Amino acid sequence: MKKHMGEPMKRLRAALAAVAMAAALIPSAAAWAAEWPAKPVRIIVPYAAGGANDLLARVFAERLSEVFGQQFFVENRTGGGGIVGTEAVARSEPDGYTLMASGMPSHVLAPAMNAKNAGFDPVRDFTHIAYLGGPPNMFVVHSSSPVKSFKELIDLMRSQPNGVEYVSPSIGSVGNMVAEYVASKEKLKLVHVAYRGGGAAILDLVAGHVKVGSMTLSTTLQHIRSGALRPLAISSAQRVPELPDVPTLVELGYPELVVTTWYALSGPAGLPRDIVERLNREVNKAMEVPQVRDHLAQEMVQSRPMTPEEITAFMKSEVDKWVPVVKAMNIQLQ
Repeated sequence: MKKHMGEPMKRLRAALAAVAMAAALIPSAAAWAAEWPAKPVRIIVPYAAGGANDLLARVFAERLSEVFGQQFFVENRTGGGGIVGTEAVARSEPDGYTLMASGMPSHVLAPAMNAKNAGFDPVRDFTHIAYLGGPPNMFVVHSSSPVKSFKELIDLMRSQPNGVEYVSPSIGSVGNMVAEYVASKEKLKLVHVAYRGGGAAILDLVAGHVKVGSMTLSTTLQHIRSGALRPLAISSAQRVPELPDVPTLVELGYPELVVTTWYALSGPAGLPRDIVERLNREVNKAMEVPQVRDHLAQEMVQSRPMTPEEITAFMKSEVDKWVPVVKAMNIQLQ
């Protein structure tokens, strides 16, 4: 009997040994993460090139490429007010090779404006890694416009019952939300001329094809400095030193409109913790690099270091704050 049972036991032991040997050949998650990045890393920007998030993503991509010795490259994937590119990241493998420039437009406003078709949860379906920062929003007019102040802009809007055209980077952008919020509060009619990013929108605005814009300060600043655009109001909490004569929307009677078009570095849910911590550490360190710091200052980007837990909590707080506002305004993505 013992001899009869000996053969199956030998075979079982041999099989277990083979399994153990195979398992030993498979690298652990920790070892795999330690080898990252072994190839280029893609950072998806869900809007067209030239906008604030695109510029910000490229600044940090360049720095991360230097630090990690692998190329971090930006891929612009447009559509759906930011939903197309954002959903692609949510569905990607959590291997550290697909990241995105997330933020206020793609993770707060766009899902609120198209909850039925968003296809992702802005907190649950992502690993939020680091805060990149962002610029406040500006109301500007083309230099050929007779409008010299925000009050005059409101008066112009009141005088045209069929609506005044304005540009923003896209449907679902902060510029879109801020403009429609003011129109709703003042009972005005506006005609939104939407684009697929700030780069295309600013070209038409500077060319004078549309006279009014609600866009980020980083996108409009050089054209304000050149005299092509005239600034009327800013959505920061205080006036900015570079434009000391431009009043805040708070001063103009909109205390709730303290808002920046902020961005973060995110990836799909389930990114290995080691990769998250390494990226967070290097993004925060990059903010102290003179070239990066100078670029952020030139673009009027307001930034500060955050841990992964802090940026995740911040993301949730922004969703809780702005989604009810957007839904009350009934702005819909087409």
